[in-house]
Amino acid sequence: MSPQVEAAFARLPEYLAWHVLLSASALGLGLLISLPLAVAASRNRHIRWPVLAGASLIQTIPSLALLALFFPLLLVISAASEDLIGHGFSALGFLPALLALTLYSMLPIVRNGTTGILSVSPAIIQAAEGVGMTPRQRLFQVELPLAAPVIMAGVRTAAVWTIGAATLSTPVGQTSLGNYIFSGLQTENWVLVLFGCGASALLAMVTDQLLGLIEAGAARRDVKRAAIGAAGILVGVVVALTPLISFGKPASYVVGAKNFSEQYILAEMIAERIEDLGGEARMKEDLGSAIAYRALASGEIDVYVDYSGTLWANVLNREDNPGRQAVLEELTKELAERDGVLVLGSLGFENAYALAMRQDRAAELGIESLDDLARRSASLTMGGDLEFFARPEWRAINEAYGFDFQARRSFQPTFMFRAVTSGDVDVISAFSSDGRIAADDLVTLADPRQALPPYDAVVLIAPDRVNDARLLAALRPLIGAIPVEAMRDANYSVDRDDDKLRPVEAGRALSRTLGLD
Repeated sequence: MSPQVEAAFARLPEYLAWHVLLSASALGLGLLISLPLAVAASRNRHIRWPVLAGASLIQTIPSLALLALFFPLLLVISAASEDLIGHGFSALGFLPALLALTLYSMLPIVRNGTTGILSVSPAIIQAAEGVGMTPRQRLFQVELPLAAPVIMAGVRTAAVWTIGAATLSTPVGQTSLGNYIFSGLQTENWVLVLFGCGASALLAMVTDQLLGLIEAGAARRDVKRAAIGAAGILVGVVVALTPLISFGKPASYVVGAKNFSEQYILAEMIAERIEDLGGEARMKEDLGSAIAYRALASGEIDVYVDYSGTLWANVLNREDNPGRQAVLEELTKELAERDGVLVLGSLGFENAYALAMRQDRAAELGIESLDDLARRSASLTMGGDLEFFARPEWRAINEAYGFDFQARRSFQPTFMFRAVTSGDVDVISAFSSDGRIAADDLVTLADPRQALPPYDAVVLIAPDRVNDARLLAALRPLIGAIPVEAMRDANYSVDRDDDKLRPVEAGRALSRTLGLD
C-alpha cells in the first residue's frame, strides 16, 4: 500500500465519524421539521404552495453558498447572546453546517410527504371517518402508514443529497470527508480526491439501501424487513461515531488554514511546534479569507497565517499603499485596537499577488508590466482564483490600469496554473511565493503604479490567546525566519507532479532546512 493511501486510511475514522454525525443530525432535524410541514400542507391548500415553494427556493441556493451564509449570521447571533446573557456559541464548524444541510434536506421530504398523504384514497378516508376515527387517529393510523412508502422515497433522496452536500462543509471549518477532496484538489493529490469521493459515494449507497429496506417493509407491511433496515442504520451510525470518543475532545489550540498549499504547510509547522511544547493542536483547514479572520477575531480559531495586503484591503478596507513597513505597523496597531487581535510579526517573506504569463507568450506580445498588459488586454483572456475577481486588489489594479479583457475566468488554483500553461488563458493571478511560477516557466508582470499592496506573511493570534505564554513561545522562533526562496521550495514540493510531499512532510522539511526543528 502506498504512503498516500496509508495516510488517507489513517484519517478515515475521524473524517467519517464527523461526516456521519453531521449527515445524520441534519437528516433527523430535517425530518422533525419537514413531516409536520407536509401534514399541514396536505391539510390546508392555502399554505401548501408557500411551503413547497419555500422548500424549492432553498434548493436553488448552491449548497456551498448556503453553508457560508450561516457563518456571519451565527456570528451576529452569538455576539448578541454574549451581550444579553453572557454566553455565546461557536459560529464555525458544526452548527452552520447542520443548519444549512437541514434546510437542504427538506424539499424531498416535504414534497413526498404532502403527495403521499394527498394520494390516500378518499374512500379510505371516508371509511375511517365512518368508524368514528378522530382526525388525529386517521392521520396516525391510516394516512401516514399508507403514505409511508412515498415518504420513505423522499427520505432516501434527502439522505443521498445530504451526505453528498456534507462534503462541502469543510470551508466553514467542519471536518468531513470533504477534507480529502478540498486538500487533494489544491495539492493535486488525486488519491485523496478519489478517496474522499469514493468514501462519500459508498456511504450514500449503503445508507440508501438500508433506507430502501425500510421503504420496502412499509410498502409490503413487512415489519421484519423494515426492522432490519432500521437496525442496520442504527448500528452503522454507532460504529461510525465511536472514534469521536477520542477525536471529539476539544484540543488545546485550533490552528486555522486557508485553502492552498502554503497555508497547509505553515499550519502544520505551527501545530507541530505547539505540540512540541506540550500543547494539543487541531487544524481547521480550507477556510475562506473572510471566514478565517472572523473566526480568529471571535475566538473560533487561535492562530493562523494571513497576509498584510489581504488584511489591509479586506479587513481594514484600505485602498492606499503607504509602503511595506508602514502597512505592517499600522495593521498591527489597528487590528489590536479594533479587534484585540495580535499581529505577532512577519514570517520573513512576502507572498504578493502578481499577474503572471508564460514567458514565451509575454515575449511574443512584448508585455513586461501591467501597463503593457492593459494595452493588449482587449484580445486576451484573464484567469483568476475563485475569489480574486471579487477582491479589493482586483478592483484596485483594474482602476489603476483600465484593463478590458476579452474574457475573465475563475479557477480553483491548481487548474488555474494548468489553464495558463496550456494556453486556455493568457494571464493569471498568481502568488510570488508559489514554486509553480518558475517550474511552469511563467513571468510576473511589474506593477509600476504600485496598485497592489505588500503581502507579508504574518502570524495572527486570537484576542483570548495574546497572553498565552506557551503559544507565544512556540511561534516567536518563526518570526523573520522563513526566506521566500525556502517557502517557494516547500510549496513546490507539495504542488509538483512527481514525488510530491504531503503538507506535514513539507513543513517538517522546511523546519529542518531552517534549523527550527
